Amino acid sequence: MGGDFYSPRHRHNFEQVRFQIEGTLDYGRNGKLTKGMVGYFPEGMHYGPQSQDPEDTPMTAVLQCGGASGSGYLSRNESKAGMEELSRFGEFKDGVFRRNEDAEGKRNMDGYQAIWEHKHGRAMVCPEPRYNSPIFMDPAHYEWLPVEGAPGVTEKLLGIFSECHTEAGFLKLDAGAAYRAGGRGLYFVVSGTGTIDGQPLRRFTTLFVGRGETASIEATGTAEILHLGLPDLASIGIGDGKGEGKVAAAAAAE
Repeated sequence: MGGDFYSPRHRHNFEQVRFQIEGTLDYGRNGKLTKGMVGYFPEGMHYGPQSQDPEDTPMTAVLQCGGASGSGYLSRNESKAGMEELSRFGEFKDGVFRRNEDAEGKRNMDGYQAIWEHKHGRAMVCPEPRYNSPIFMDPAHYEWLPVEGAPGVTEKLLGIFSECHTEAGFLKLDAGAAYRAGGRGLYFVVSGTGTIDGQPLRRFTTLFVGRGETASIEATGTAEILHLGLPDLASIGIGDGKGEGKVAAAAAAE
């Protein structure tokens, strides 16, 4: 994100995990994410305001997903469609939807909330926050520990969050090492070379492993990989409990 950027203090009814690849992002009273850090942003918790040095060009990998409350997550395509529809009644500016004076509804509202309420046809109720601030982790302060049964593979487990086990950590594979990736989650290559199920592995290669799936990662050069385990929402109550599509909607991520 190059140039000037500002987002007011706000909250979401979904979870976020952010990995700062380059540059610095400033979250006001919550602190800063600098290069190499990982931030966990729980659902229902206010954070920010977010800003950056206009001379800087930060690069961040962001995971957004439904959390333990079962509120779900609107995909990028769903959000874009809702934004286009709402633009007939107002404008989006600095993260806020500002409704026209002749349009019915609250005058100023968080942009995502406005889109969510437009799509669902009801007020968005944010879950009570399980944490009172985002959790910023500096992997440089963690130690690499061996992974049992995988010679040449070490890990830094940064944390597991909420009763549904959202997980963040790093894997490191020495040249010639192999690792069987499993669980429902994402594997994001920070550096290194190799293969994933025979396909090329290089910087920013991203692997999604679904429930019950596995994939073989083999390193030809030292590889460092960010692992984000998606929350297990199979056992929680979803929305009003009606309809089989509720669990899939709650578990949406991108």
